[in-house]
Amino acid sequence: MDIEIIFKVAAVGLIVAVLNQLLSRSGREEYTMITTLAGLIIVLMMVIPYISTLFGYVRSVFDL
Repeated sequence: MDIEIIFKVAAVGLIVAVLNQLLSRSGREEYTMITTLAGLIIVLMMVIPYISTLFGYVRSVFDL
């Protein structure tokens, strides 16, 4: 597993946190939820290949 994926997820998390703070302080609370959901979707899209690989390993271990 690459250590890069951890740094990428952390970077997306930091960017989303900063954007949420900026948006909430500027009075645009409706956009904070959209920003959070967008960050979650981006992270899920980055992690899905690793989850697929994990399920492949689990299938091979249990001969499913």
